[in-house]
Amino acid sequence: MQWTFGTFLWSMVVFFFWFTVIWMFIALFADIFRRNMSGWAKAGWIILMVILPFIGILAYLIARPKTEDQDVLLYSTRRQAYQPTEHGAADEIAKAAELRDQGRITAAEYETIKQHALSY
Repeated sequence: MQWTFGTFLWSMVVFFFWFTVIWMFIALFADIFRRNMSGWAKAGWIILMVILPFIGILAYLIARPKTEDQDVLLYSTRRQAYQPTEHGAADEIAKAAELRDQGRITAAEYETIKQHALSY
């Protein structure tokens, strides 16, 4: 077979098309298992994507349960929940005690700040 520029270009188009299809399969399988759906819903989507791959991919992208914005919000709040704070509870309580001693906050406000700091 003679490799001309046209056959090379067509081969690259076909290669990147299949690369994109495989990438979509992997991404959508990961998305299906990451989402909070019932087992039957997950099985249904997987069966649809295996039996009718292109229709299954398009149907999932159109009818998926959440939007990307909701996913970003969900994962960013989860990430923030696991990140340690710059200042620990002891530091917050010490700052509140200093403010209480200076008379800037009342004893009740100090107790509220203390309970809030200890609740983390």
